[in-house]
Amino acid sequence: MGRVNQTTGFILLGLFPEIKHLVILISIIFLIYMVAVTGNALLILLILGDSRLHTPMYFLLSQLSLIDLALISTVVPNMVISYFSGRKNISQTGCGTQIFFTLTLGISECLLLTFMSYDRYVAICNPLRYSIIMSHTVCMWMVFGSWLGGAITSLVHTAYAMHFPICGSREILHFFCEVMALLKLTCEDISAYERSVVISSFLVVLIPLSLILFSYAFIFLTILRMNSPEGRNKALATCSSHLTVVTLYFGPAILIYMRPGSSQTPKLNQALFLFDSILTPMLNPIIYSLRNKDVLASVRKMLRNMFPTGKL
Repeated sequence: MGRVNQTTGFILLGLFPEIKHLVILISIIFLIYMVAVTGNALLILLILGDSRLHTPMYFLLSQLSLIDLALISTVVPNMVISYFSGRKNISQTGCGTQIFFTLTLGISECLLLTFMSYDRYVAICNPLRYSIIMSHTVCMWMVFGSWLGGAITSLVHTAYAMHFPICGSREILHFFCEVMALLKLTCEDISAYERSVVISSFLVVLIPLSLILFSYAFIFLTILRMNSPEGRNKALATCSSHLTVVTLYFGPAILIYMRPGSSQTPKLNQALFLFDSILTPMLNPIIYSLRNKDVLASVRKMLRNMFPTGKL
């Protein structure tokens, strides 16, 4: 088959195009998007506005919310607009841009979650030196390193993936431009690139996950030796929230990029991406808020300021 002019762009078939009454699912996803935007934006504003939350843990948490906010906004608005307008085409530049930002944000979140586990390790295992080790400068470098690592890795993958020639159909079986879904359209052998995806996934998924588990092994040993039940419960509460978020994020990511034959199951991949890029950003602020007394206290303070006559 002949090669297709790269400048013509692509057609996104959307989320499960064979499903009847898809409008209901799209409407639910848009509602999830609004909840995620509201929750993450509120959490960022609370952390910025309440001096009690000006600590390394909450600073890193605000960056996690920022990444989640950007990630879901990169995917959902375009998907909703495409469905209701009927315009499913996306330009070559638009597709490359979406790939770059989704990969950058996804990898940055992996790295940031790793740094957040280190923050919990220092706070629980070495509390007397916490303010020295987790200084503002160190936190800034952690955030900068997360974004830079994500951007560099994403740039390499995006540039490499977009240079492949496209043969025949320009229809991408996905609800956004995703690397492996796009490369199913190429007329060249991509086995070497698929191996590079596995290697990079090991670097940005399995190594961070191993470091997180390693940190928590020391954390739980320290918690078991605590004499104070109150201190033990407080440590477990902050750790359980972070571990829940790690499970929600890393689980689907491993299944997408490190499962044998992953490229042959596009529907399952769509479901996993739906969970990772849409549901998880909505759940993260809820998980951290409901299990965190400091955040709940900040919410009550904000409500008292907004409604001074109320009994909050």
